[in-house]
This record gives sequence, C-alpha cells and structure tokens, in this order.
Amino acid sequence: MISKNTICLWYEDSALEAAQFYAQTFPNSAVGAILHAPGDYPSGKQGDVLTVEFTVIGVPCVGLNGGTAFKQTEAFSFQIATEDQAETDRLWNAIVGNGGQESACGWCKDKWGLSWQITPRVLLEAIADPDRAAAKRAFDAMMQMRKIDVAAIEAARRG
Repeated sequence: MISKNTICLWYEDSALEAAQFYAQTFPNSAVGAILHAPGDYPSGKQGDVLTVEFTVIGVPCVGLNGGTAFKQTEAFSFQIATEDQAETDRLWNAIVGNGGQESACGWCKDKWGLSWQITPRVLLEAIADPDRAAAKRAFDAMMQMRKIDVAAIEAARRG
C-alpha cells in the first residue's frame, strides 16, 4: 500500500545501505520495495537501485539515489524520543559510530549527512516545566552538551 504522504530523502548512491542501517538500528523500522532504474538517468545506469522504500520507527520514507546535485542539511532531521540513557546511548553510538558525527544539544549526523535529534523524553519534559527557573536550568545544561546526559538534565532541573 502506498502511503498518502512519504518523506523522500536524497542520497548520492547509497539509499539501500542507509535504509538497511536504519532498519537494523531503530525499532519498528524496515526496508520495503527496491526499484531498479528501467533506463539510464543522469546519475546512474539502467538496473541501478533508483529508490528504496523504508520505514523509520513507523514513518514511511523513500530513499532516492539522485546523485550529487543535492546534499542533506540540518533543515531536516528526525527527532527520536528516547526513554532513558541506555536507549539514548545506543542510538547515538550507532549513528556516530557508523561514520557519523556529533553536533550540539543532542543532534548528530549519520554518514550520509542526515541529521538526527536523539532526545530523551526527560529533556522534553524538563524544558517544558511550568517552573520556568527549572526549565531554564535544564535548557542551559542541554546547551553545553553534545549527547544528552539524562542524569545531568535531571540534576539541573532540580537545581
């Protein structure tokens, strides 16, 4: 069944590799149909993988092997809400440890340039705290982090 709305992600030539990594890394994720090009196209030849359908935590996506014309930017990211430090560490380390790179405030990029926000629910709750001083302390703590440290966020929130 074709989804009414699907996120299309542009890859140079490694959409299948990326989709397989996401399916192995994130729960409720899978690789679906693989479409091979029926003819030559500007960045590939007949028979090359053109598109790959996949899901990331239940979100339908398609990876397009479109060549070098466009690159991923931080203007698009997946925000993944994690339940605890162990899940945060596992996902962060999978992305960064597979050729990705760290950024700030829970953001990282995978080796294909796609941005991810690995965001513990504790952080989301802390910065939305009705006690604005507690929210600011948690926010200020987050601003000093790369990977989010759940214990440090909780400590900052408490003051």
